[in-house]
Amino acid sequence: MNVFGIGLPEMLLIMAIALLVFGPKKLPEIGRSMGKAIRGFQDASKEFESEFKRQADMLENDKPLEATLETPQSARTTPQLTQADPIEPEVEVSAANSETTG
Repeated sequence: MNVFGIGLPEMLLIMAIALLVFGPKKLPEIGRSMGKAIRGFQDASKEFESEFKRQADMLENDKPLEATLETPQSARTTPQLTQADPIEPEVEVSAANSETTG
């Protein structure tokens, strides 16, 4: 048995050290999380490989690659701009100001 260039005695030594470091309760949890990570990596690599093959087949068949530009949602519904009346600032006169001036 030769996994990643590691033989059976080396694998047993690594597993024994992992058991001592993490303990028997944490080891299954770590194994599950590593399994999920490896599975996700495999799925992503299969998806990448199939997309790569599909693009290569399209190039071999001399099909031109299709590219489309999508306009943003805001550009599709541009409102009509009109010139608005100038906004005049409102001036508030407080009661204290009106008593001193008048």
